[in-house]
Amino acid sequence: MKVAILRETKSGEARVSATPETVKKLVDIGIAVSVERGAGEGAKFPDIEYKNSGAKICASADATLKGADVILTVYRPKPASLVGVKEGAILIGMMDIFGNENEISSLAKKGLTIFAMEFMPRITRAQTMDVLSSQANLAGYQAVIEGAVAFDRALPMMMTAAGTIHPAKIFIMGAGVAGLQAIATARRLGAIVSANDVRPAAKEQVESLGAKFIAVENEEFKQAETTGGYAKAMSKEYQKLQAELVAKHIAKQDIVITTALIPGKDAPILVDKKMVETMKPGSVIVDLAAERGGNCTLTKKDKIITHKEVIIIGYSNMPARIAKSASSLYARNLFAFLEILYDREKRQLNIDWQDELITATALVKNGEFVHELLKKPTIKKVTAKKSKRSK
Repeated sequence: MKVAILRETKSGEARVSATPETVKKLVDIGIAVSVERGAGEGAKFPDIEYKNSGAKICASADATLKGADVILTVYRPKPASLVGVKEGAILIGMMDIFGNENEISSLAKKGLTIFAMEFMPRITRAQTMDVLSSQANLAGYQAVIEGAVAFDRALPMMMTAAGTIHPAKIFIMGAGVAGLQAIATARRLGAIVSANDVRPAAKEQVESLGAKFIAVENEEFKQAETTGGYAKAMSKEYQKLQAELVAKHIAKQDIVITTALIPGKDAPILVDKKMVETMKPGSVIVDLAAERGGNCTLTKKDKIITHKEVIIIGYSNMPARIAKSASSLYARNLFAFLEILYDREKRQLNIDWQDELITATALVKNGEFVHELLKKPTIKKVTAKKSKRSK
């Protein structure tokens, strides 16, 4: 069995889907690994480290893919980059299907079996495979670092002979994985931290990290969480009440970090122009929802802008800004998932299509769409055409 590791084709993507550490693990269980030259450069993993771990370094994507049974990727590759991939090969990575169904269709036409790691169930058994959590964790950490650099002042209280520097105030909007890590990081750096979230369970988590919880705690708030642990979209009435509370709070903050994302939807607006204009000169907003339009109305994707002396950071791929650490965790997530697809004794793939982890993450099976989110009329036509041609 052979696994291929390609250079990422998405602009600005510095992460890599396998590290020398996980390559060695793959080789140790009888899997041949080919790595495209320079695949790990963005994450500071040189080719020699992959070679020393047992991988074969290939000069091109085509050479890397030759004979590959499995392709590991960070982000969905462009169909044109998979020239020569064999039919029936397995593609594993983050596929970002919402709004990108046509590209998934193009990949399906190649006869691939595709797994989307972002659909991994958040259950105990799958914790080691949870790419969203591993990457959001680092995004939350890096958001604080980016905010601190842009703020350009000390975060903790400093008492010196020359006088006292008061601690910075940091407000985290959204207390999911990224938000909680941002709280912990900001606290470690000595800031006064507050946070909010529409999920009732988040209050205890926020307070356990030493931050103050900010929310309108009415009946709707008590019901604002899905069975999967995600935040529900709130009513306009609640949003108005919360916005009024938040607006007063934001005006007193030095750094605001927004983290609210709802899968498959545009990011909810949490900070509008009026709120930004109440903030002090030199204040910073770090918008972790920039990839889906942003939680701030003024956010510009992948840009840093200044509005009325308030700095707004809109990096759409925060984990890529800490690529070595992000790649290390992501590669371990993929290795853990690949282990459940692989029979060590027979040294070949052995996929249990009844496994809940498989059914939750499988988008395409041998070129045919199998995930309910892709079973739409336009997608079915592509599938039908593919089936007819294959016969």
